[in-house]
Amino acid sequence: MLVISFKKRKDRKVMPKKILIIDDDPVIVKYLKAVFSDNGYATCSAGSTMEGLDVVKVEKPDLICLDLQMPGEWGPRFYRKLRKDKELRDTPVIVVSGIDGDHAIKDAVAFVKKPFDSEKLVGIVKNTIG
Repeated sequence: MLVISFKKRKDRKVMPKKILIIDDDPVIVKYLKAVFSDNGYATCSAGSTMEGLDVVKVEKPDLICLDLQMPGEWGPRFYRKLRKDKELRDTPVIVVSGIDGDHAIKDAVAFVKKPFDSEKLVGIVKNTIG
């Protein structure tokens, strides 16, 4: 009888969950990157929804923080395109926006109005992706 045992390596690092931030305001992007990084998440960003579509396909984030009102295409159009992609459609989206929830995406995990409480946002992220 052959017995094989495996030891769990303590030095093996677990890949952090990745969050894509799509917002045209560089100050918000920088702030969100810092908040998420401080809480153990990896981040990537896009300054427009068009760029966001490219980044999401390459980075395959675990969650997307999406602003609604941006130059070019609005967040809801990005969301519709995301949902049409079989590989990406199940990516959870948190809307972080300064405009009313009336324009929000009804299937989003949450709607967080700017200005926002970073602890509340991190709590939503943790509940969504761990």
